[in-house]
Amino acid sequence: MFANKIPLVLSVVIGLLLFATSCGHDNIIFVDPVSETDTTVFESYIDDTQFTRTVSVIFSTSGSATVENTTADFTVTINGNDVTIAYSGDEKVKYALSGTTTDGFFKIYSAQMQAVELNSVSITNRNGAAINLQGPLSSPTDGEVTYIVVKGSNMLADGTLYTDTPTSEDEKASLFAEGQLILCGGGALTVTATGKAGITSDASVLVMSNPTLHVSSSAGHGMRGKDYLFISNGTLDVSVSAAMKNGLSSDNYVRIDGGSTTVTVTGSAAYDSETMDYSGTSGVKADVSFTMNGGKLAITNSGAGGKGINCDGKGYFYGGEVSITATGSDYTTGDISAKGIKVDGDIAFAGSSVTVNCASSEGIESKGAITISDGIVYSCSYDDAINSSGDFTITGGYVYGRSTNNDALDANGNFHIQGGVIYAISARSPEVAIDANSEEGKKLYLQGGTVIAIGGLERGASLTQSCYSSSSWSPNTMYAMTVGSNTYAFKTPASGGTPLVVSDASTPTLLSGVSVSGGVSYFDGMLIQEGSVSGGSSVSLSSYTGGGQGPGGH
Repeated sequence: MFANKIPLVLSVVIGLLLFATSCGHDNIIFVDPVSETDTTVFESYIDDTQFTRTVSVIFSTSGSATVENTTADFTVTINGNDVTIAYSGDEKVKYALSGTTTDGFFKIYSAQMQAVELNSVSITNRNGAAINLQGPLSSPTDGEVTYIVVKGSNMLADGTLYTDTPTSEDEKASLFAEGQLILCGGGALTVTATGKAGITSDASVLVMSNPTLHVSSSAGHGMRGKDYLFISNGTLDVSVSAAMKNGLSSDNYVRIDGGSTTVTVTGSAAYDSETMDYSGTSGVKADVSFTMNGGKLAITNSGAGGKGINCDGKGYFYGGEVSITATGSDYTTGDISAKGIKVDGDIAFAGSSVTVNCASSEGIESKGAITISDGIVYSCSYDDAINSSGDFTITGGYVYGRSTNNDALDANGNFHIQGGVIYAISARSPEVAIDANSEEGKKLYLQGGTVIAIGGLERGASLTQSCYSSSSWSPNTMYAMTVGSNTYAFKTPASGGTPLVVSDASTPTLLSGVSVSGGVSYFDGMLIQEGSVSGGSSVSLSSYTGGGQGPGGH
């Protein structure tokens, strides 16, 4: 059902792109996430440089900036190190920036595809954006495609007040573009924002090839693409300390296909005077969909009411590694919970390795349905570890859920377990390890898979596959469950509910107090598959039909 997703990229056609030595080669296929079709609508190749003109812009700490190699199609305005270029021609122009200024900026008005090459340049603007990429002067909101080619070590910083910005123009970040913004190259870029956001496009932001980007903002979002934000490659380190702001954000789609991205958010929720409502912070905020296809994404959010990933639409986890730590408290004034992953639509886990630790609320929450078919999903939280407002279906993969105050795996609809390896740990009664909404006529259907449940199963469960239980278990102890030729060693927590329930395709045997060597470790060492087991004492198991603790919380 679920294919790799990214927006139907509208009218943005880039064609044959350009930087053989600077940007490498990326082949990108965008697919419509709403219709969930596989039709290729966009391909991008970054190959040979074909810009016909290079304009040099050299900033100076001792005098005015200089601009070289322009023609009559360029209108150049220089005021100290404030450089504004309006281009009316039809060439594809590369602007090569170098030098240093502590009080200047670079601004372009152009309707053409262009490149801005950063050659160990340092630009600080005390009164606005360091780089401002507008559309044509006659219609500055119609921005075009701009490539930011990162060479060497570069620095951009804005000012706390944007007094350089004309009232007729948007200027929303230290590095701002009205049109599509593509960051590439093999160098490093540090962006510091104290007045507004770090990097923003009113169209889209793409990170390709292999740049190293350090973005910090104390006033706005870290990196934002209004139409979409797409990360194909590179190393990104994004930190945001402002209240109500996000690390990575889009009004539509966020997709990560590769690279290594680290997001740190410390800002709290607060009252937003523009929307007249309370708003929180997120490591990643996407209004339509979030897709993880590859690479690494690590998020830490310590702000009150702060979330790791917050999506108003659907969430897709197809590959790569995701690690989320949400340590903030709930923001009770505006009823904003601090959660690891919160998605208003459906969530599909089908290949990613996802680790969530949440101190105050749900670890993973979907207001729609949750499907887990592959990959590793680990969630440890105070409230429900993994919660679905609709149906919850597991057909494969490795799933771990532990709640210290509620149910481990919780469906407000039906819960279907048909495969996979599941280790669920709930708090004490009346919570259960695996819960369905039996109060409203829903059921837990256990039809397959390997299940270890400390805290029991929902009352009235339909058990096609036999379950067995032990009324007591020892904390912080290594157990081993053997089913046929398969052995699963698991460590019990310091506390949790009863009974201990196990289930597999055939009758298991259970040992307590074993030693384990080798094998494959999952869930931060809480489960080891196919290890060498020695020692231990036999645990007596009884047939189990569910409802060890009664209905859990919803």
